[in-house]
This record gives sequence, structure tokens and C-alpha cells, in this order.
Amino acid sequence: MDAKNIGRIIKEARLAKKMTQNEVVGDFITRNMLSQIESGSAMPSVKTLEYLCKVLDIQLEAYDTSPAADTGMVSYIELRNLYAAGVYEEIVKAEPPHGYIDEFTALKARACLHLAEQLTENDDIAAFQRAVELAKKAQELSTQGIFADINAHDKAEQLIKKAAAKLSAYYSSLI
Repeated sequence: MDAKNIGRIIKEARLAKKMTQNEVVGDFITRNMLSQIESGSAMPSVKTLEYLCKVLDIQLEAYDTSPAADTGMVSYIELRNLYAAGVYEEIVKAEPPHGYIDEFTALKARACLHLAEQLTENDDIAAFQRAVELAKKAQELSTQGIFADINAHDKAEQLIKKAAAKLSAYYSSLI
């Protein structure tokens, strides 16, 4: 969903509740920022969007008529909830939600990293190989977008080395 549609929905919900902009924003954002969001000239952050939906008692997914909504694409907020619940595989498999590419890239990098960490705790060779693949993906993703994270990149590199050492030891034992 684009900024104009999000702004329109938020404004309509605010007016339907007969709330002023000042009543909606509270201490969370400025009235000016809400005005920009409602006019479609600014895209709210995920945190701001969650706040506005809570205050206005709306779910934006219910208004989404984009082709992505018809395909059952998971929203970024749903992906964040999966991450918080430790369901990393679903995030790794997911396609980027419309409008939140940078956020999704950072989230997917972290999900790949957590999954790789879990897999290196096993003594299964296939798990080590998958851990290396996921850590490499985490490395790649952690350098992209405005939420690039050098710490995630470095952690992925350490995991690759750990898994590679275990794989090397395993293959050496076969000889």
C-alpha cells in the first residue's frame, strides 16, 4: 500500500472517531507529522503505523486491495510478529512486503542469522551446510538498505567459520 492510501485510511478513521490530530498524536509523534502522513506526503515508520492503528482501532491489512494482498503476501507487521515468536523459517521464505523493503531486508538478515545459529548446534552435516548457506545470505542482506548492520555481517562471518570448521572436521574423519 502506498503513502497516499495509508494517509487516506488514517484520516478517514480519525474523522470517523471524531478525533482531532492532536488527540491522535499524543506524545508519540507531532501533529505536523500526522498531517504529512494523512496527506500522503510522508510514509510512516512501522512503529508509527502500529501506534496509529492502535489509537484509531484499525487494521490496515483489511484495507489493502493491492495485488500483493490477493496473493496472500504476509505484511511486514506479521513478519515482525513471526520474528518475535522465533518462527524464522517463514521469514526466510517470505517475499518482501510492498513498501517495506529495507525493513524486510534487515529482518530477513537477522532471521537467517538466528536460523544458522540454531543449525550449528546440531551434529548433522546437512544442518551445517544449510547453516553456511543461511549465514552467507545473512551476510549479503546485512549490507543492504538503510538498516545495514555490520554486527550482523560479522556474526554471520563467525558462524560461517564455525560451521566450516565442523564440516572440515567431519570430512577429515572420513579419510
